[in-house]
Parts: sequence; structure tokens; C-alpha cells
Amino acid sequence: MGPDGNQTDLLVDRFIRYLRVERGLSENTVISYNRDLVKFSQYLEERGLSPLEVSQDDVTDYISGISASLSARTVARNLSSIKMFFRFLVYDRQMKANPARLLGTPRIPRNLPEVLSRDEVDLLLSQPDCSRPIGQRDKAMLELLYATGLRVSELVDMKFNNMNLDAGFVRTVGKGAKERLVPIGQKAIEALRSYLEEGRKTLSKGSSPYLFLSLRGTPMTRQGFWKIIRQYGAKGGLKKNITPHGLRHSFATHLLEGGADLRSVQVMLGHADISTTQIYTHVTRERLREVHERHHPRP
Repeated sequence: MGPDGNQTDLLVDRFIRYLRVERGLSENTVISYNRDLVKFSQYLEERGLSPLEVSQDDVTDYISGISASLSARTVARNLSSIKMFFRFLVYDRQMKANPARLLGTPRIPRNLPEVLSRDEVDLLLSQPDCSRPIGQRDKAMLELLYATGLRVSELVDMKFNNMNLDAGFVRTVGKGAKERLVPIGQKAIEALRSYLEEGRKTLSKGSSPYLFLSLRGTPMTRQGFWKIIRQYGAKGGLKKNITPHGLRHSFATHLLEGGADLRSVQVMLGHADISTTQIYTHVTRERLREVHERHHPRP
């Protein structure tokens, strides 16, 4: 059977709808799957193949072809998208077997995340000018991010009804539309109260439900906060690459160094698999090795 572009598009569309509606995956994840499958569909069309007649060799050839120009991480994500697509086609009774099921995922080098020391975090968090509304907002955002380890998307999406400052918790919805409660410390609570009582009233131009607002009164964006945190890093003279994700890394690392158990950190970070959280144990081991080499009389 020759290629049928409409059939391929329909199958991909059904799969994307399944991810969005039945699996409840985040929009960014759905977009990523769709992008990978559009490229794979083009490959199949060029070779006169329908997705329903794809063999393991076809998938292997495609993955080998993209491996020459893409990182191992990107190749692994593409293979994951293809496997999930065919798994859905089997589930949907379009195919009898998943042609990609036996293919192994490329090994991805695990780079240790760059984390800030406690002193560097203190320096970063002391940079906002809290006599100004913008400074109060920025201080509250930085304190909340370090207190909770939220993803930057979760931070900027935070709304009034997501907070309970009296109880000391925030509620957020992470990847896969999974909700979690994360405790926040006293310093973050104080920064948030100050911002809510003063700064936000100045920034607000209406009745936005979003917690953190721009000068125009619109919700803070991810890109906007990236610029803000980098500016404060430069202002404080920090030499490291300061990012929202770096502060999330620092949150997790400092908790583990302080004696927190891995399972609790996993829950607070919103990781579905504890193996994702285990990278932070490598970080703390590296720190211990550095301390030992620096201070032990016989390193």
C-alpha cells in the first residue's frame, strides 16, 4: 500500500488528542511529541510508507539518520515519541505489534547541574531593592523559587488561590497535570506578604488572578523572569550561569545536604520517577569529595 498523507495526519492527530485529553499531558509535552512525529511522518512519506506498515528496520534507519546531526538527548526524545505513537496505534487496534518496542534508547550523558552555594544564594536573594514595587515582586519570586524548587513555568503560573500563607503551603500543577503541595519557609512567606500588601497593588492594573505581574500589569512570563534572575546574578557579581533551573537545583541539593530524604525531595520537585531525583545525590557526593580534598590533612 502506498503512502497516504491524510491517513498519516489522521493517525498523528488522534494520538495527539489522546495525549492531551486522556493522558492529560502538558501542552509543551504535547507540542514536543507532535513536532517529532511531523518529522518522522515526512520521512515515511518520502519512502512511500504508511505508519501502519512500518517495520523495526524502518525506525532504526530513521533514528540512525537523525543521530548524525542531533544530540543524544534529542535522539532519545524522538525515539520515545515514536515508541509512544506506535504503542497508541496498538492500543487503538490499528496495529498488532509495536515495531519500535525492542529498540534501545541512546545513552544520554548526565551532566551534573551547576548549583549555587548557600552564600551565593543569600547574595542573589539580597539583590532586589525592596523599597520599590518591582524589587518586592522580584524578592518574592526569588524567595519562593528557592523555598519550593518550583519549575519556572509553575512559578509564573502561580495564582492567588494556589497559596495558603497561614498554613505555609503552595499548590501547583506540574508535568502531566499532576497537582502537588509544597511547603514554604518563613522568609518566603514574609517576602510574599510584603509584595502582596505593597508592591502588587502598584503593579496591578485590574483583577488578574496571577500572583506575579509585569510593569504593564500582565502576568510575568518565563522569559521575563529569566532576564530578571540573570540581571541579579550579574549585579551580585556571581560568576556562575544563574538560571531559574539552577535555583531549583540548589533547592534540592541543599535539602539533601541538610539531611532530607530522597523521597521527600522527589515529591517536592514533582518528579514522577525517583531516578530523576537521584542525580542530586551525585551532586552531593561531588561536594563531599571537594570538602574532603580541601580540608583533610591527607587527601
